[in-house]
Amino acid sequence: MGAFAVALTTEAFGLTDVGRKRQHNEDAMMVDASLGLFMVADGMGGHAAGEVASARATEVVKQHIAANRHLLKDLAQNPTADSRSAAAALVEVAVQRACADIYRTAMTDASKRGMGTTFVCLAVGGNKGVIGHVGDSRVYLVRHGQCHRLTEDHTLVAAQLKAGTITKEQAATSQYRNVITRAVGIQESVQVDTLIVDLMPGDVFLLCSDGLHGYVEDEEILPLVAGLQPADLPRKFVEIANERGGKDNITAVVVKVAGDSAALASEETSEAQSRMEALRKIPLFRHLTYKEQTAVLSIATTRTYPAGREIVVEGQPGEELFVVIRGRVAIEKNGVEIAELRSGGHFGEMGLIDNAPRSATVRATEPTRTMVIARSDLMGLMKREAILAVKMLWSFVQVLSDRLRATNSELSEARQELAVAQAIQPFAED
Repeated sequence: MGAFAVALTTEAFGLTDVGRKRQHNEDAMMVDASLGLFMVADGMGGHAAGEVASARATEVVKQHIAANRHLLKDLAQNPTADSRSAAAALVEVAVQRACADIYRTAMTDASKRGMGTTFVCLAVGGNKGVIGHVGDSRVYLVRHGQCHRLTEDHTLVAAQLKAGTITKEQAATSQYRNVITRAVGIQESVQVDTLIVDLMPGDVFLLCSDGLHGYVEDEEILPLVAGLQPADLPRKFVEIANERGGKDNITAVVVKVAGDSAALASEETSEAQSRMEALRKIPLFRHLTYKEQTAVLSIATTRTYPAGREIVVEGQPGEELFVVIRGRVAIEKNGVEIAELRSGGHFGEMGLIDNAPRSATVRATEPTRTMVIARSDLMGLMKREAILAVKMLWSFVQVLSDRLRATNSELSEARQELAVAQAIQPFAED
């Protein structure tokens, strides 16, 4: 894992611009390739307050992450559940420190009362990235010819859209579309969204303030990224926002992930792709957004089993879902093989609902690597992500409904066979 982390490199470019209407630039950005830290903050509170808040947020976050960069190195060298949690906590605590710092400053200086800032960052640890997010600045990922938004705006309009009380068309013209529900520094602490993502060679991340994404539609990002060199993208984004009005400060940071031929061909890159592809095919997760699926992957672990090893045992309780990433397994019932699963296959999903005994034994028939999702980790994620939880529960209902229909169909066929057998039995006896 460490060798792969070394093979991956990042190059980053950023630009911030005052725009066409504002007198002062309250945005701040930071590009620190040596630390693997990239940030965008959009201050609020007026000149000499918003500027202070955004600048202070980037400074405090950088100081805290630099002082604890060993946690990112741990993530790079050994991306276990513990090291992932520690890296996510590192980013969250860094933002919380910035929040408390800005709040204290505002409390001691009446001219800065009420100042705050939005904030997004990408902190790199090997082939993993940790995203931190508060407010309506955004992070996008362009990967394999698709553009994915990895953050959700903390705004009143976004909350109304989630609740279904307004339409997208109404949101576009709402007088409340700039009302932010979370910001760094307005109060002493703030809820920080974090997300851990796999990094792959060719990935391009865009971190930006609303002065950019307010003028550029999500679907416009992909052709721009595909058509320009990373170094030219920030200026192009700024030009577009200015051409379309430039009513706000504009900031764009572009991070390109690169790798040598060894990284491109590595098992880790292949496995990261396989994990997402397999997850998106599982009925339980099929209806989640890319960002939500990434959140599920961030709680998953991997395990390797030698040929002949039992992965789950019939009759024993279990609370984990398994997905075959590499290799092959046999499903056995009462000692008899009834099915075989290869890469992409999954088993044990009912363990995510309760701790009921396993209905079959699953055994590796060749060296096999699996992705594992534990019920406790999934429940923790669902508690944090209400919309994801609703989608998951609906998917559970659909899966159970499909299984019930299949069982009823099998019972109906069995009854018909029994009826036929009973009908012909007298003739057979004659």
